[in-house]
Amino acid sequence: MQWISIAGGEWLIIVFVALVLILGTGRLPGAARRLGRAASDYGRARDQIMGDIAGAGTRPGITGPAGSEREKLEVMARAAGIDPAGMDDAALRDAIAGRLGRGV
Repeated sequence: MQWISIAGGEWLIIVFVALVLILGTGRLPGAARRLGRAASDYGRARDQIMGDIAGAGTRPGITGPAGSEREKLEVMARAAGIDPAGMDDAALRDAIAGRLGRGV
């Protein structure tokens, strides 16, 4: 008995013919659109997750242990997008807590 060797291009033709037979010519364009949207949504979600993972690994402005409580507050404020200039420690804590959405 001889084995039939089916290559990649031949599989594509077989799958296409099977889809036409199963779905019919009327529903095939709609199924192709849904498949295209699903592939697009998957690509967008993958890119967003990869961006989130890449952004999570960064440590903004931290070069080593902070020497004082004030330095810790300033690093946290800058990471939260707050300018610490002219603010005392209590005001800085309140601004950080407000930006993070937590009460003090």
